[in-house]
Amino acid sequence: MTVTAIDIGLTENFEGYLQRSQVSIIREHTAEVGSGPRLHRHPYSETFLIHSGRALFTVGDEQLVGVGGQVLVVPSLVVHRFEVLDGGTYAATHIHASDRFITDWLE
Repeated sequence: MTVTAIDIGLTENFEGYLQRSQVSIIREHTAEVGSGPRLHRHPYSETFLIHSGRALFTVGDEQLVGVGGQVLVVPSLVVHRFEVLDGGTYAATHIHASDRFITDWLE
């Protein structure tokens, strides 16, 4: 068995199938207020590990402010989006429970 360490930087994506992993990762690192993906969903869950900053998450019919130190899990097929709020740099690791990114963009 060989273990490989991959340097993905602060804002690069990692698709698991390229390294025989069952998860894919998006790294977010921005202070641009209002930035974030438009409404979408995935056929798998997505886990947001928020390291710092704040973002307004819309998950289904609910809205909540996620802040550094929190973990937010969006179940599969639930529509969601987020937008960065003021108050510092939003830094997070988004873990997709799939070896590839599969996104159904809704707007």
